[in-house]
Amino acid sequence: MIPLLVAGAGGAAAAGVLWGVYDPNSALFGPVIGRGPRRPVLYLTFDDGPRPSATEPILETLQQHSVPATFFLVGTAVRHHPDTARRIAATGHELGNHTRAHRKLHRLGPRAISAELVGGHHDIVETVGQEPRMFRAPHGYRNPFVGRTAAQLDYQVVGWTFGVWDSARPGVETIRRRVREKLCPGAIILLHDGDGYDPAGADARGDRRETSLALPGIIRDARDAGYEFRPLGELCA
Repeated sequence: MIPLLVAGAGGAAAAGVLWGVYDPNSALFGPVIGRGPRRPVLYLTFDDGPRPSATEPILETLQQHSVPATFFLVGTAVRHHPDTARRIAATGHELGNHTRAHRKLHRLGPRAISAELVGGHHDIVETVGQEPRMFRAPHGYRNPFVGRTAAQLDYQVVGWTFGVWDSARPGVETIRRRVREKLCPGAIILLHDGDGYDPAGADARGDRRETSLALPGIIRDARDAGYEFRPLGELCA
């Protein structure tokens, strides 16, 4: 009986650690914002860019509809596409750090994690001239060193309420429908404007134009359902 109890306790501990590693909103390794207030507001976020073919039309749509968004930028992509990165900031949207090279942080030690976060921070600041105050881990994967490094940079760590696998390019209407079906009060919506593993934008598999084409319908559906889009930074105040 005792060995069974120990095994059970060990299994529960292991499950807890896995929850902390793989759940983007787990607070095991430090505070995370995964959802806003339960009222009819939404927060649009875009990961893995910038990639001009998707980011530029997304910015045009956001401007046309007066919608704020947060872009979690990959540092090496910022270096490849500086003009697009600067346009994100110039049009009033918030910038977040999504690491320098989009590595899976839960597999890394403190030195490599620091290089990813600090490197991405410097890429953004040196290119755009604006300091990000938010951080999102690639895939949401984290370990104890991620929270410590984020705290040292005075970052608010951000997860998400739902994503729709738009990076798999399932089709414009499928992306739109998936978002519409998951809308809920205070949702932080995860979409993509780039591919973190292809910062230069050379691989067609990283094309995110389907997301950019789905965005006008996503905005229309949300507003028809009574939602208002708000800047994510208001949750970090």
